[in-house]
Amino acid sequence: MKKLWFLMAASLIFLLAACGSNDDTNNGGDTDNSDKDSAETTEITVGASSVPHAEILEEVQPILEEEGIILNIETYQEYVLPNDDLENGTLDANYFQHQPYLDQAVEDTGYEIESIGNIHVEPIGVYSQDIASIDDIPDGTEVVLSNSITDQGRILSLFEENGLITLDESVEKSSATIDDIVDNPQDLSFHPDVAPEFLPENYNNEADALVVINTNYAIEAGLSPLKDALFIEDEQSEYLNVIAVRSEDADNEALNRLVEVLQSQDIQDFMLETYDGAVIPTPVPLD
Repeated sequence: MKKLWFLMAASLIFLLAACGSNDDTNNGGDTDNSDKDSAETTEITVGASSVPHAEILEEVQPILEEEGIILNIETYQEYVLPNDDLENGTLDANYFQHQPYLDQAVEDTGYEIESIGNIHVEPIGVYSQDIASIDDIPDGTEVVLSNSITDQGRILSLFEENGLITLDESVEKSSATIDDIVDNPQDLSFHPDVAPEFLPENYNNEADALVVINTNYAIEAGLSPLKDALFIEDEQSEYLNVIAVRSEDADNEALNRLVEVLQSQDIQDFMLETYDGAVIPTPVPLD
């Protein structure tokens, strides 16, 4: 009888030990899988204007997710915070600005951020509710434009290209200001005092004025740049929208993969089809 009890006790101890071993093995396996999944997944957070930048990034999300890169998108309605948040580490990258704007921001702030790839051009356009064509612009017409210094040279160059003003030849076109206008035969009145995001509101409220609107805000306001603008930049514009990162992250694999996908044929086709030529892909390497 004692022998029987001994055998039963030994069997019970063996069974408990085996269960404990299995539990430990299962727990260890779960932890290993979790670590493995974590190691294979990378998260990046990119700040973007809601239209078209965030919409384009949404098209990229599933492509990157299949490669283990989780793309989080933070939307912005104005131009200052995305670079501030990139610098302070809230963002890993941003996608909202053209190269001259980034250059000016770096000069003004000292931020160590830079482009790792250009993605598209948004031709800037001139709109009016009452004026139907360039030939119909009355003398003395008010021109409402962005208060962004980097936009002024771009806009004034567009007016010069369309024969409305002449700029001082000694001044670099991209950095020209209203003071550099040497000939203004129609006495146009330029007012560079509106934040870019409020330009569509001016368009709605000042029917007899010319309002220069950045394409992203025009699209967001329901305007079709190619159909509604009196005149607009062509595809040769040098104002390339870029992916910007902190300089220390310029070689980050996930961020550079983001650029590669944005420059891919599928995403280029998406831009052309979705925005009907108002967003022009430009996958050209930066110098």
